[in-house]
Amino acid sequence: MIPSVYNEFYFPWEMSFLQSLQGIHSAPLDVIMKIITYMGEAGLMWMAISLVLAIIPQTRKCGFTMMLAMALTFVLGNLVLKNVIARGRPCWVDPSVQLLIKNPDDFSFPSGHTMNGITASICIFLYYRKAGIGAIIVACLIAFSRMYLFVHWPTDIMGGIVVGAVDAIISFFVVKKIFEVVEKKIAEKKSREA
Repeated sequence: MIPSVYNEFYFPWEMSFLQSLQGIHSAPLDVIMKIITYMGEAGLMWMAISLVLAIIPQTRKCGFTMMLAMALTFVLGNLVLKNVIARGRPCWVDPSVQLLIKNPDDFSFPSGHTMNGITASICIFLYYRKAGIGAIIVACLIAFSRMYLFVHWPTDIMGGIVVGAVDAIISFFVVKKIFEVVEKKIAEKKSREA
């Protein structure tokens, strides 16, 4: 259910940009954008990838980094920023645009799909450059799909990119430090037992 009270603020260029995207719609592109946006739904794809990476010993650091970063992103982005800013979505401001997906019922800023995608893909990039570039491309496509589908403002996407990138970088250094401490303790224990 759409909130009855929300902040209706946006830059005029944002509405112009989103309306211009409505002009490029076609049946095949609509299907593709719906598929792409569903890939980012609730960050489930990225969480599944982080779990797989965390299970494999060689990729464990990356998996744990993704998990921590996505948890930070959820708390900061979804629980705090979205509810404090309480920004209305473009589809709420201009309900004349026919939506191709279900009308979201949470606030707009920052974009959760974008935050999750950028958070996860930058974590991957920090450990594995080639795979990370592919992940960043997927995250950017998901972010674009949110504007194409008229459910996010461009500045929601920009905000999601900033929050996601900051959370990924912070998590990278936190997990790196944790692993250094754990590896040092294991090495000390082995040397005492030898």
